[in-house]
Amino acid sequence: MNINGISFVMPMYNEARGIEAAVKSLSRMAGQLTGDYEIIISDDASSDDSAAIADTLAAEDPRIKVEHLRVNTKFGGALKAGLKRAGKDIVIYTDSDLPITFQDIKGALSLLNGSDIVTAFSRIAKGETLKRVIMSKVYNFLVRFLFGTDIKDINSGFKIYKKKIFLDMDLISESPFVDVEIFVRAMRKKFTIKQYPVIFRHRGKGTSYISRPAVILATIRDMLRFKWQKGS
Repeated sequence: MNINGISFVMPMYNEARGIEAAVKSLSRMAGQLTGDYEIIISDDASSDDSAAIADTLAAEDPRIKVEHLRVNTKFGGALKAGLKRAGKDIVIYTDSDLPITFQDIKGALSLLNGSDIVTAFSRIAKGETLKRVIMSKVYNFLVRFLFGTDIKDINSGFKIYKKKIFLDMDLISESPFVDVEIFVRAMRKKFTIKQYPVIFRHRGKGTSYISRPAVILATIRDMLRFKWQKGS
């Protein structure tokens, strides 16, 4: 497909050890795809030096922009803020540790012909702890049962959206459940979703916070809130 402008959105929380390398690597990848791109770092009220590092990167390159949240939202609020700031027709979300390669981005973009969303799933076992595996299986079962989705890895760290899907989409989730909410709202509007297999790179620096008890509780809260929202 012909690629014009791309907005890359990277939600970030306490990634001081790796965010500079990730953003510079993503900038090189973006430049190979299009001359019209922006990278939006959405800082979820980090308590380390992440925000200052992101601001320095933005000062050095006008294509890098930073959104600062004043209160930590446990991912969902940061993703929403980044998506709202995105100004290009194609929006690519990736985790801030950049678990994907240039070939992953290029291959997934090719699926936008005839679809509105491309979402990645891991084509090999991720080697996660038993706790994480059980949590993932239970969560994905609940999502399929409650919302009728058929996505292999609904919270994967790499997704591509056509910007138009977010028109009139008023997201309510603040937790990682925001991924599910986007898919469900998009499906209700008859947008087309395709899935793309990747081998996610293991995190080299920093820590994943997805399994914190506070994040799990916030996810459950948003799931129930969205399920019982009027019209849901």
